[in-house]
Amino acid sequence: MTLGEDTLRRARELLAEHPVVDGHNDLPWALREQVGYDLDRRDVSQDLSAHLHTDLPRLRAGGVGAQFWSVYVRTDLAGDDAVSAVLEQVDVVRRLVERYPDDLALALTAREVEEARAAGRIASLMGAEGGHSINNSLATLRALYQLGVRYMTLTHNDNVPWADSATDEPAAGGLTRFGEEVVREMNRLGMLVDLSHVAASTMRDALRVSEAPVIFSHSSSRAVCDHPRNIPDDVLQLLADNGGVAMVTFVPKFVLPEAVEWSDRADAHLRSLGLHPLDGTERGVRARREFEEANPRPEATASTVADHLDHMRQVAGIDHLGIGGDYDGVPFTPADLGDVSCYPRLVGELLARGWSETDIGKVTWGNAVRVLGEAEGVARELSARRGPSIATLSQLDAPSAQNG
Repeated sequence: MTLGEDTLRRARELLAEHPVVDGHNDLPWALREQVGYDLDRRDVSQDLSAHLHTDLPRLRAGGVGAQFWSVYVRTDLAGDDAVSAVLEQVDVVRRLVERYPDDLALALTAREVEEARAAGRIASLMGAEGGHSINNSLATLRALYQLGVRYMTLTHNDNVPWADSATDEPAAGGLTRFGEEVVREMNRLGMLVDLSHVAASTMRDALRVSEAPVIFSHSSSRAVCDHPRNIPDDVLQLLADNGGVAMVTFVPKFVLPEAVEWSDRADAHLRSLGLHPLDGTERGVRARREFEEANPRPEATASTVADHLDHMRQVAGIDHLGIGGDYDGVPFTPADLGDVSCYPRLVGELLARGWSETDIGKVTWGNAVRVLGEAEGVARELSARRGPSIATLSQLDAPSAQNG
């Protein structure tokens, strides 16, 4: 569907009242890979469209009011190397906020998100992508919370010792006993449990254990596109009971069935060249471009993403939907959602489908802020009843503990 200027104008006006809380943007990792965190070489106050999906002018144009910056660590970094890398990611987010105080504000609570919006700044939150970044340590989890991390994705593309990933061979059968303790400690802290990337068994275990609303920071519907990174309908129903939010992602291979097989072939091509499928260096970008020129890819659109939102609204309800674009974390985007300036096109698509402004406002802003605040409320109650957990992986997941 081609959107008219009147529809796009209405979309921009709506976003001025109900800006986007985006659940996942990988700018910090892109800055690591492209320029080694040298912010002089990537001044995000300028147009960086030649290098990145994200910069401040395009965030403003896209109607973004709050951003969860992913403090992601690749899974080939393990142990203390993963912990060091996630600390570097946290550091660069804080440096960005300090460098651009007129545009960005560090936000640690739902109230601070609202205050940033009222002050005309983009609330900057952090989410750690992958439980390997805590190196099986609840004390490290708490340290990340103290540094401002407000969600943790339990796994990335590979299993952790205490939780199964969606894209690895099952090992734990969901969450182990220590994995359940991680969820409980996150609840006590007020850190959102993020179930993107995890296996469906892990999703169900976490929803059973969690006393606070959970999120999917960047996942879509498995019924619409059968990819393991997406959310099955029964889990969407459990999510509604939990009070959480599923933040639909724009990643073509997660939203367009025809793109799944093409992406598998593209990833295999990169591996044959000795490159990681998520390689963001110039060599990796060039290799993907060459593959695409020889093998034209099927293109997703805002309409493709809206199909997921239509279905997820039907299954989970309007109060449990959000947006998590995954910009700067993917090599390809939908044709008309090419960067962070493009959220009005998705909103315009929803308006054209007859979605009410009230419902769209819940998806863009209200639901995510509500969940953050509710998790804080649960944390206040839990922390009044119990102190920090000092449980360890070996204590809870030793064979004798499992059998006992």
